[in-house]
Amino acid sequence: MPYALAVDFGGTKVEAALVDEHGVLLEGSRVRQLTGAATRSDRLAHAVREVASEALAGLPMGDVLVGVGIGCAGPITVAEGLVSPLNVAAWRDYPLRAQLESLVPEVPVRLQMDGLCITLAEHWVGAGVGCDNLMGMIVSTGIGGGLILGGHTVSGPTGNAGHIGHVGVGGFDERCACGGVGCVEAIASGPKTVAWARAQGWTGETGEDLAAGYAAGDDIAVRAVQRAGRALGQAIGSATSLVDLELVAIGGGFSHVSPDLFDIINQTIAERAAFGFVTKVRVVPSALSGEGPLIGAAALVHRPAVLAPA
Repeated sequence: MPYALAVDFGGTKVEAALVDEHGVLLEGSRVRQLTGAATRSDRLAHAVREVASEALAGLPMGDVLVGVGIGCAGPITVAEGLVSPLNVAAWRDYPLRAQLESLVPEVPVRLQMDGLCITLAEHWVGAGVGCDNLMGMIVSTGIGGGLILGGHTVSGPTGNAGHIGHVGVGGFDERCACGGVGCVEAIASGPKTVAWARAQGWTGETGEDLAAGYAAGDDIAVRAVQRAGRALGQAIGSATSLVDLELVAIGGGFSHVSPDLFDIINQTIAERAAFGFVTKVRVVPSALSGEGPLIGAAALVHRPAVLAPA
């Protein structure tokens, strides 16, 4: 059985697992360590090495490792294999691909932005099967995305195409960590939505608290989720206007704050009633639970035909 080592690096955790050619994680191979905004560079590198090594140790006797796929929070510089995750200050132009190449020198190692990996996973075995014009999104600590258009990935010259978290939306003036104003990540990510609610007098502390407050009908929690949903709907509507999307599949922890979030997103997009090519887009929950980023990283190895030519 050919396996890919999949590595997913984000603002709160790094994970690794072995994934087969059907997009199935090998049972028992999934390993996780915390990252975090305040973690030192050497500790981050150690965490990557540990999860990758532990996952590799589970490769069954007689099976073969055919490559390594890495998904990382952006921005990245794909040609040089460098990563600069916005919410991880210790890594700026960190050579993540080279680190994995030194660990497993005998197989190809491919790096892409985590949002693109999510999109690859949805296209392969998730909500986007059979759809060749889609965007995958993560709404969690940050907001990321990736694009498949005409059946092939679109990553751009640096690897950052599809970074919808830093699309500006009208009516908001929050300053984003990227330096922009009104980026959807600064408005609708989990931590930013919680921060807005607290500024209005809400006393909860986490996205889970906000979900409970919304379910209970707390006025501030309801307004916070509605606000996030409208910002996401504006961003997705703009993206669809630009590239004519058919489907957007959203995963990530904060996407589960309430099923109503998707209704709010779709209602916001529906306001563009004169543009049927925009209102046609379907915005749905990810079909992959928390495995999507790893499945998508493995798709960099197992599904080369979908990748745009380098």
